Order: sequence, then structure tokens, then C-alpha cells
Amino acid sequence: MTTHKKPDIRPANPHFSSGPCAKRPGWTPEVLKNAALGRSHRAKIGKEKLARAIALTREVLQVPEDYRIGIVPASDTGAVEMALWSLLGARGVDMLAWESFGAGWVTDVVKQLRLSDVRRIEADYGKLPDLSQVDFDRDVVFTWNGTTSGVRVPDGDFIPETRGGLTICDATSAAFAQRLDFRKLDVVTFSWQKVLGGEAAHGVLILSPRAVARLESHTPAWPLPKIFRLTKGGKLIEGIFRGETINTPSMLCVEDYLDALSWAQSVGGLDGLIARADANFAVIDRFVEKSGWLAHLAEDPATRSNTSVCLSIVDEAVTRLDAAAQAAFAKGMVARLEAEGAAYDIGHYRDAPPGLRIWAGATVETADLEALMPWLDWAFHEQKAALARP
Repeated sequence: MTTHKKPDIRPANPHFSSGPCAKRPGWTPEVLKNAALGRSHRAKIGKEKLARAIALTREVLQVPEDYRIGIVPASDTGAVEMALWSLLGARGVDMLAWESFGAGWVTDVVKQLRLSDVRRIEADYGKLPDLSQVDFDRDVVFTWNGTTSGVRVPDGDFIPETRGGLTICDATSAAFAQRLDFRKLDVVTFSWQKVLGGEAAHGVLILSPRAVARLESHTPAWPLPKIFRLTKGGKLIEGIFRGETINTPSMLCVEDYLDALSWAQSVGGLDGLIARADANFAVIDRFVEKSGWLAHLAEDPATRSNTSVCLSIVDEAVTRLDAAAQAAFAKGMVARLEAEGAAYDIGHYRDAPPGLRIWAGATVETADLEALMPWLDWAFHEQKAALARP
């Protein structure tokens, strides 16, 4: 039986998790030394840091000046839930889903909010749904980049400039790595733990003027927990979008986010971040093309994510196995790579088809992905050899 030599070079940073993601190159705890620890987030220093985080977010992401940006609790999930619970119910809603998180928002709207006028426009893993079916006179909820499928919308061209409903976009694994068409989006959410490698538990909620108008004119039919309330007396609580957060944020995490934003500026802002992610994806894409045993889960090249790159193992010896055995094969590869210190946390998401998921966002160094590719080949052949043994 042919043996495959273990590679000589390991990635300098083997952190390829899809969230929380790798810290930015050169990060050390020293960057947190000026954090406002032990101080109230309502003190002048706390407010200034939160306001600066909002201002830098606007600058790096190129958010229009008339859009509000707020820091909210509970990561991207909290930001999406605030939008769903606060904005929906005024008209029918189209729910788009093609992976786990999009499917989760469908469940919330149908089973928790119990809206009756809901259309589900869905597709299997690896595909986008038929976007021509979407009715933009209704509210529309979708993910820009499917974190667990590696399938993204190529652009915002499918959304009309003039529309009756609101577009609510979960952009957590797209923001800072893909160009978001804000004029087509009324709500954008993300967590800074993704592309910028920040620390978990905080979300960002971006609202268009149209979304603000809805908040101020629409009262949901259900009670809103305090942590979701964005209005008071029928008016937007403007303080939330100046850094006066609903609940207590971690000033340590805020300091880390400020450092990540400063680094983003140093690499060329949004253009530089996108270029880094594109270069990282290209490394994986070239390897997949020549591997003979790997394929992109995203079928259409135009929809392939440059951050959460999801891969299927297509070697015949694996594809003839049942689903449980295929998942065990992929997990075996992942375990080998972790034991060697070559890659951490690159297994498929628990609800996704068996395979690998490699984060290629801007904080990952291209050289580390280049070093990882031979290790993927080694782990595959080691696992396949083990499969062949009686």
C-alpha cells in the first residue's frame, strides 16, 4: 500500500475555526493594555470607546452616513433576533434558507413569532434558492453568506432599489470580507468574532432609514423583552446607536475590536480585507481542483464563499459509505490534523453534510493555508488507509 509522507512544514497559526476566528496577524494580549477595565461603560471613557468602535465600523465597512450602527448583546444571533422580533409582523415575509442558520431564522418566525403569512424559499446545502421567486413587497430575511454551507449570494443585484418591504440580512460571515450592498439592505447584522477575529458575545445591528421608520410606526403584536427594545414612546432610542448599549458590554472585548478595526485600516480597509480573503480562498480552490478527492460543497463557483469554505470528500471509497460512516471519516481526518497541530476546528457543522470547513477570512495568513494543504492530503490518505484495514 502506498504511504504518504507527513509534511515537513506546519502552519505557523493552525487556527482555522469558523468562529470565533483566528486573531489578526501579530496580535498579543498587550494590545488590550488600554482597555477601560473596572470602569463603567456609561463613564466618559466607556462611551468614547464604544462611539469610536461604531465610527470605525462605519468607516471600514463603508456604511452610509444615514444608517444607524449599534452594538448589541448576544452576538449575531442577538442582533438578528432583535430585528425579527422588533420589525416583523407589519406585512408578509419571505424567508430564504439554504443552510443551518437561515433555517433557524425560519423556525423562529414560524414557531416562535407564529406569523401566518410566511413563504419559505429554500434550497439544499450547496445551492442557492431561486431568488427570482422573492417578493420584495414583502419583508425578506436571508443570510448573505451561509456559514455552514459555504454558499453566498454573489451580489445584491437580485434586490430592487425600490421595494415595499424590508430586507433583513444576517451578514455575520460576510461583513469585512465581502462587499455588502447597503442601499439594498435595511437591516445588517454581524458579530465581530468572525472576519475580524474579535472576542465572542457581542453583535452589531445596522439599520437603514426605512428600518427606523418601521420601528417608529409598527408595534409588534407580541411582548418584547427589555433586551430587544429599540424604541421608547414610539421613537428610536438613539443612544443605542451612539454607544449607550442596552446591557453592559465587555470593555475588554470592545478594546479588542478597536484593535482589529485599526489593523483592518492598516491593510487597506475593506478592499484590503476582501483581497486577503480572496487570496486565501484561491489557495484552497487550487488545491481542490487538483486533489482528486475533494470538491466544493457550493456547486456554482459564483456562489462560493471566500470565508467559510465548505468541502465534500468525493473519493469513491468514501462516497459509497453511509452518511454516518462518511461523517466518521471526516472527523477522523480532523482529529489527525488536530493531533499534529496542523489545523484546529475544521470539521463540518453538525447539521451540514459530512466534510471539512476551513475558515479563509482576512485574519488568516495565506502562507498558513498554503502550509495546510499538504496536511489535508496526508490526513485523507492516512484515514483512507485506516478504512482499508480489516
